[in-house]
Amino acid sequence: MDGTVKSVLSATPMGSEFKMSGTLSVRPGVSQVRQIWSVGGGKGGIGKSLISSSLGIALSRMGHRVIAIDMDLGGANLHTTLGVDLPRQTLNDFLKNRVSTLEECVVESPIPRLGIISGAQDAIGMANLPAQAMADLIAQSRALKADYVLFDLGAGTSYNTLDLFLESEIGIVTLLPEPTSIENGYRFIKSAYFRHLQNCPHLSEVRQLIEAAMDPKNELNIKSPSDLFRAVGQSHPDMALRLKKEIETFQPKLIMNQARTQTDIDIGSSVKTVSKKYFGIEMDYLGFLEYDSCVWQAVRRKRPLMLEFPNSKLVSAIEKITENLVSRYGEMRSGLSIK
Repeated sequence: MDGTVKSVLSATPMGSEFKMSGTLSVRPGVSQVRQIWSVGGGKGGIGKSLISSSLGIALSRMGHRVIAIDMDLGGANLHTTLGVDLPRQTLNDFLKNRVSTLEECVVESPIPRLGIISGAQDAIGMANLPAQAMADLIAQSRALKADYVLFDLGAGTSYNTLDLFLESEIGIVTLLPEPTSIENGYRFIKSAYFRHLQNCPHLSEVRQLIEAAMDPKNELNIKSPSDLFRAVGQSHPDMALRLKKEIETFQPKLIMNQARTQTDIDIGSSVKTVSKKYFGIEMDYLGFLEYDSCVWQAVRRKRPLMLEFPNSKLVSAIEKITENLVSRYGEMRSGLSIK
């Protein structure tokens, strides 16, 4: 199975899909939120909104106050998976300064203790926010009156999406057991990896090398993370240990969605192994969600999966993943990544 994953990943040249510019710096502020969880992935249609809404419901059932934010700034649909009509006030109202705080955009869902902020649906230009607007959005998200905030991210590797993922205490990558999803998921992990290093103020001395690594035709012949580490060690020996420590702080989580066979389930373990070997990161494979026709039935009825099919194996798996996340990472406090 490792060979299958490697064959897909090898088809994606390092850095071929985007170029990095600029870094995100979020000013410290008052944080009401215990943790931010984000759910992302390399392509659309992989179940990010379904997983985000289901995690939110599971957390609220555990007694936590939760606010789910649709951060798909170009095509929001989280409200549909929660059985909520498109609210009059959305994220766009905050981004356009029609309301003074993000809290004013919160709409209560039918589930106790679960609020939602609907995305900037059909708002032209919202998918490419300026750095200051993104920093304000993150700061306001942390000031919400909630225990947990969930970011339902859009597809792809835009700066906005990567920065929201990296500002979360728990960043979850969703995959389908399909070559296109694996390839795009790998792209997402790789992009977040380098964006994480680029955003780190402690690595400013070697930022030029980090950005060179994103160009597959760079003159320094940096083709992989190990090449980058070697280049940093040669030019800035004192920075090599710091780079290693920053790499170790990047610990994304993984959920395999729509698994049908044991082979599908094992892909998650293979991605974890390849990520460790190639990037030197510890990726936590949270588990898998079996393919179940109840998903499209719930979506068609515009009802939350967790309410429509409460006794399904799929719901049990989501509840188990949520409980494990809280028990294993619940002491990780918010605000740690704010620069």
